[in-house]
Amino acid sequence: MNEAPQSDDAHFVRRVLITVAIAAGVLLLWQLRGVVVLLFGAVMVATIFRAISDLIEKHLRIPERIAVLLSVLLIVAIIAGVVWSIGSQIAAQSQNLAQTLPRAAQMIDGQLAAAGMGHPVARWMQSLHSGSLIGSDLKGAVSAVTLTVASFLIVFFGGIFLAAEPRLYGIGLIKLIPPARRRLVAEAMEESDHALRLWLKGQLWAMILIFLMTWVGLWLLGVPSALVLALISGVLEFIPYAGALTSAVPAILVALVQGPELALWVVGLYVVVHHVEAYLIQPLIQQFAVDIPAVITLFALLAFGLLFGVLGILLAAPLAVVSYVLVKRLYVIEALDTPTPIPGENKD
Repeated sequence: MNEAPQSDDAHFVRRVLITVAIAAGVLLLWQLRGVVVLLFGAVMVATIFRAISDLIEKHLRIPERIAVLLSVLLIVAIIAGVVWSIGSQIAAQSQNLAQTLPRAAQMIDGQLAAAGMGHPVARWMQSLHSGSLIGSDLKGAVSAVTLTVASFLIVFFGGIFLAAEPRLYGIGLIKLIPPARRRLVAEAMEESDHALRLWLKGQLWAMILIFLMTWVGLWLLGVPSALVLALISGVLEFIPYAGALTSAVPAILVALVQGPELALWVVGLYVVVHHVEAYLIQPLIQQFAVDIPAVITLFALLAFGLLFGVLGILLAAPLAVVSYVLVKRLYVIEALDTPTPIPGENKD
């Protein structure tokens, strides 16, 4: 007679413990959200290494680990070659840019003061050079730089480890899933990896083309530090929407020092470049890359930025790609039993 109540009590306690464990896990992930984003960054770096190593392994027919090592050495060599060939030019233009931007800020501040709006830029710059910056704020800045360098190294070397042993970490993750769902999750992971590779491939081409168009345009207009400003535009192209707007600001400020007419030409250049990107480059790239709806990318930028800060903004687009694929595969197709195309499923 007492077995049924005891069984119900045991079942209730078990459900409570499971609920508490899930809540504790979610809370732990929230507290470690910065680490989670760094882990995703390492996964993205590993994806780049694996994409290159797969090509090397396919054409040279060498062992997998050697192909990964060659892919890492190739990327390091390319970066070193770029720094060696144009590093001095970049350094000189960066120094000139650091001197020009404060002059442009002073000009804008003077125009705002003449319009009766006070000196907001001057007050802001003064606060940066105040004594508080030398104290705890300077220590905070140094700590931030140290943390940034450490995060970069963690992501880079973490990406190497993940690229060298992808199956080891993949199988370890799959083992956390109930056996009945392991094949489904494995397929979803493969599809998200494929979509991420295609997105990175398309984004790399977009960054290169934006850099070249901006460099040529600024050089023809005679804007100082054209190479550095074009590099900024190319790198910030990785961040959707916000990157294009942010990259135009220093170029306009530098041109403003030379004269308002040149600044207007620079504004026109950036408008033309990003219209060419939107209506010509991106449609061409999407033929071999993945296409994520613009509204999803935009709100992913806002959401991941609020959740993870600067790192979330930097990785918002690739996070959106992976999340979009996983939601479609695991929820829309599997849970709702609704057919829907997976981004990149018919592209190589």
